[in-house]
Amino acid sequence: MPVIVNGVELSDADLERELPLHADASNPMRHAITALVLRRVLLDEARRLGVPPPTATEPGKAQEEGDSEDAIITALLARQAAAPVADDAACRRFYHANPQRFMVGELIEADHILFQVTPDVNLDMLRAHANTVLQDLLADPSRFAEVARAQSNCPSAAVGGNLGQLGRGDTVPEFERAVFALPSGGLLPQLLQTRHGLHIVRVTRRIEGRMLPYEHVAQQIAAALSSMSQDTAWRQYTKLLVEQADVQGIDLESSEADRVVAGRTV
Repeated sequence: MPVIVNGVELSDADLERELPLHADASNPMRHAITALVLRRVLLDEARRLGVPPPTATEPGKAQEEGDSEDAIITALLARQAAAPVADDAACRRFYHANPQRFMVGELIEADHILFQVTPDVNLDMLRAHANTVLQDLLADPSRFAEVARAQSNCPSAAVGGNLGQLGRGDTVPEFERAVFALPSGGLLPQLLQTRHGLHIVRVTRRIEGRMLPYEHVAQQIAAALSSMSQDTAWRQYTKLLVEQADVQGIDLESSEADRVVAGRTV
């Protein structure tokens, strides 16, 4: 079924040009079509509002059509969906509310036992088994290394589950949040589930870090908050335009449009 946006059918040539830009998406074809729909909707709105096409950046050089369209869309978003720049008060609130983001030198030494989740594993049985192992270790933590060698599905099993020193950003976020919240010598009293499986984790040593002064990170915070605000404004504006547009041949979900807008592929 053809996809038609405001009476204009998306062409096969447009799709062929767009598709390679979404090769890493879970569904490249749908992601590419979504991007083309959003681009068409934004260009139509720019034309309706009379957003002027940009001039060539260099004398004697005409802009490519794609570059020209991108510039028109950028001008439209700047005009219709501008977001306020984060002020000092907002930056300071973010700084004090998220101290962990501005710590340097913070390290932990951690051990874990991984019960890997694979497509053919019975998750309920695996969880029950892992919980039994965890309860045994809570009763006798001294056996951690021995149990890790016998039970863990991670290469670290060979060294008793030891992961060595870890800094922030060294592991997946869900693992990091749990282990950096543990005290030295602490064994997490429940299983930790991450994208890799179920973990029993403990922290054997902590090296406390220090918080960077606000003045050292103020510009970084302002840029991040402004970018977040801009993303939100763009998504809201684009969502409104899509809802008002006549789109046939595809039902767009808000989450799909959000991902495309966030990726700046409109």
